[in-house]
Amino acid sequence: MERVIIFGGTGFIGQSLAKHLSEKGITPVIIARNKPEKLDFEFYKWNARSLGNWFEQMENALAVVNLAGKSVDCVKTEENKDIILRSRVESTKTIGKAFQQLSNPPKVWVQMSTAHIYGDPSYNFICDEDSAFGHVFATKVGKAWEKAFLTVLPNLVRGVRLRTSFVIGKDGGALASLMRIVKLRLGGKVGNGKQGISWIHEYDMNEIIFQAIKNNNYKDAYIASSPNPVSNEIFMSTLRKVMKIRLGIPSPEFLTRFGATNIFKTDPELAIKGRYVVSKRLQEHKFKFKFPELEDALIDLIQ
Repeated sequence: MERVIIFGGTGFIGQSLAKHLSEKGITPVIIARNKPEKLDFEFYKWNARSLGNWFEQMENALAVVNLAGKSVDCVKTEENKDIILRSRVESTKTIGKAFQQLSNPPKVWVQMSTAHIYGDPSYNFICDEDSAFGHVFATKVGKAWEKAFLTVLPNLVRGVRLRTSFVIGKDGGALASLMRIVKLRLGGKVGNGKQGISWIHEYDMNEIIFQAIKNNNYKDAYIASSPNPVSNEIFMSTLRKVMKIRLGIPSPEFLTRFGATNIFKTDPELAIKGRYVVSKRLQEHKFKFKFPELEDALIDLIQ
């Protein structure tokens, strides 16, 4: 059977992708720092910095998918910012070194990137693949991540970069945290509520990766996001509607900053800032989203 090697595959997106590929008749092989207690797929351990026997699994594989990197769902201390950047750049370079050791390497490398690369533009601006990059920390990370990838991508390997938005799914990610907030009746708008939430259902995210692997027309950079981004206010009101909870107390910016940092131990900018992104290039490929509308996506995941 065809094999796809998923680096950083023990997280929410990685395990969702592994299941998706398995249902397509592809054998996923997971390479990560630590093995979860419950994992239904072949696993190899790495430290993301040096070569080990794991790289032999890349020989004769169909493709590599790199999702490795520390989660951004944390307080952005200087130490955490350093780890976020290094974990992405160093793991990408290590995979590049592994390619050099192979006699029959994978023909495709799908590389995770971030829609945060476009920064936090104004509320009435929609970014596509041709838009200018931003100037915030997340932009710096995205640019360094993609630069490392393009530097080590072998000449004969087709490379695909996915600038990914907020992935919503059943078994992980930030949606579960937002649902807890809504159940506490605190799921109102954050700040002025106008900041963009560009989102994508896990099925569509997995299918974009599958198409990137199988379709030779996919190359270079794509925004991986639903064609219908919404404001924070609309996202939260839609979530409350699907969960059948009417009351959602708004959270002013100062309170959001305090709660995110001191209670939820995460970065308040993830809620306060935002962006509207839409993929022009997926439209050109006529990619068909199964869940283009937020309410339908949330109903599928929650109800």
